[in-house]
Amino acid sequence: MGEFFSNVSRYPKYLITIILGVFAASLQPLIRRGKNPITAIALIGAFISGFLTLTFIVRAMVFPSSFL
Repeated sequence: MGEFFSNVSRYPKYLITIILGVFAASLQPLIRRGKNPITAIALIGAFISGFLTLTFIVRAMVFPSSFL
């Protein structure tokens, strides 16, 4: 039974490793494209737009009556 809990206790480390690997693999092409100034401005605008969209969606979900 101790081996079972030892094995289960390793899963958070694997989960964090997988999440960091996905972020690194998805950000690496964006960083290479960011060397062109026009593309960098477009990427920054896309990130800001995405962040604002998520903020407004979560705010509308948490405080639904405040937007009326």
